[in-house]
Amino acid sequence: MKRAELELYTDYLISTCGYATATGLSGMLEGEISHDKVTRFLSEREYTSKDLWREVKATVHKVERGDGVLIFDDTIQEKAWTDENEVMCWHFDHCKGWSVKGINLLNALYHSGEASIPVAFEVVRKPLQFCDVATRQVKRASEVTKNEQMREMIGTCVANHLKFRYVLMDSWFAASVNFEYIVRKKKHFIAVLKDNRQQYCVRSQYCSLR
Repeated sequence: MKRAELELYTDYLISTCGYATATGLSGMLEGEISHDKVTRFLSEREYTSKDLWREVKATVHKVERGDGVLIFDDTIQEKAWTDENEVMCWHFDHCKGWSVKGINLLNALYHSGEASIPVAFEVVRKPLQFCDVATRQVKRASEVTKNEQMREMIGTCVANHLKFRYVLMDSWFAASVNFEYIVRKKKHFIAVLKDNRQQYCVRSQYCSLR
């Protein structure tokens, strides 16, 4: 990863108050760097969660503690007018209560003491297309669920020797299969459960969660 370009672009994202664009960055620098150079940097390859971890692990290891927490949540970057593909597609927005078009990201945020640092992410992809029988509309589906992605991310964080005690998640991830996986990794969890969920019993120390 090109360090100078990365730091320049991230500083721009943090400082800008409006839409972040390559043209906007070039304009802020009064043309010292062309917008084409910014675009080439961003499109030269696909950056993954591994790239993120390489960038943050030194900082994380300075602040991590055994009682740290790993927080999972997903967010949708709306792009209503962009052409649809397996990444840029329709996702259900739980805050709005309906589907929106955009990029869906699953994020893992590590919190320890007063520090909060992103340590992993996954882009939700929907390469599978099918016809909804009820609406007769073409829809998209993922090959893996967000719950499966979350479990894989937890496993990666454990393999990276990240020190944490709890996994925090909202009701979307509050499933017994996730609870059991976390317990097998010798971690604890705190989750929001919907009112209509049945009581879970995940080993003797995790009973009667409501």
